[in-house]
Amino acid sequence: MTYRTLSGAPRFLSGRHRAGIVLLALAAALSLAGCNRTHDEAATLAEPAPPPAPMQAAASYASGMARKEQRMRSAETASADQAQGGQDTPLQRFLAVRQDLNVEVPSEQLADAWGKVRDLCGSLKCELLSSSLLRETPQQPGNAMLEMRVEPADVDKLLGGLAGVANVVSHTTTSEDKTAEVIDVEARIRNRTEFRDSLRVMLRDTVTKRTMADLLAIQRTLSDTQAELDAIATQRKVLAQQTSKQHIQIQFTPRRALVSGGDSYSPMGRALRNAGAVLAESVGSLITFVAAVLPWLLLAVLPMGWLVRVLWRRRRIKAG
Repeated sequence: MTYRTLSGAPRFLSGRHRAGIVLLALAAALSLAGCNRTHDEAATLAEPAPPPAPMQAAASYASGMARKEQRMRSAETASADQAQGGQDTPLQRFLAVRQDLNVEVPSEQLADAWGKVRDLCGSLKCELLSSSLLRETPQQPGNAMLEMRVEPADVDKLLGGLAGVANVVSHTTTSEDKTAEVIDVEARIRNRTEFRDSLRVMLRDTVTKRTMADLLAIQRTLSDTQAELDAIATQRKVLAQQTSKQHIQIQFTPRRALVSGGDSYSPMGRALRNAGAVLAESVGSLITFVAAVLPWLLLAVLPMGWLVRVLWRRRRIKAG
């Protein structure tokens, strides 16, 4: 390899010089290649690559679940607001009201007053649950009882009719709040109804292939759910009877005359009052004694009469 000097004369390069020039050329080429690759990587990082297909599916699923969860929260909030009646509408309360009354009537009018109140219940929106009447006897005083469920609108009519035939001695009113129990039963009815309907849809589904064991399991679950739903519905009817009508119980007792002073509490006064009862008891004891002794008396008199007759005949024979 030659090169020209400043004077213009050609000069040959040595082997060492030629090797240095080659190394410099290779270093320059590698530097240019590194710069180009760095520039390409920077451009690649500036533009984000699209995510792979599985990552896109996961992102879509997460987004869908988030929207579904948001809708469920909104539905739960709406249900809670509806159950609580909202902020403006007060919560409906379910109260089981019970009234217990104790009334007094003259002993001779006890049965008549009891019958009038019972007939009054039949003419109102009233359900007679039980009734009893015990008339007065010499051994025990009479009493009567009525137990009923009455519509709130007819309670005053019933109590007004009772006041016209009897004297109210005591009147007790109690109430029990059944609101939480009613709300719980109604929620269980809704849940069980939705579950029952979903089971019926599964049985009517002809697209999904199910084995006979699966169908029998669904049928058993449906039967158990329906039985549970019927029991809960019965419980709701009982709660409706307890909260829609008032339970009223009336105890009738005979009126007693209070006597104070005088000879009423003296031994002679007590003896005179009890003379009839003592005489009747004595006569009853005598009758019982005669009835018990009479058969044995007949058995003893007949042989004695026969013996007396025989002895009397012998005496007549001896005398004659």
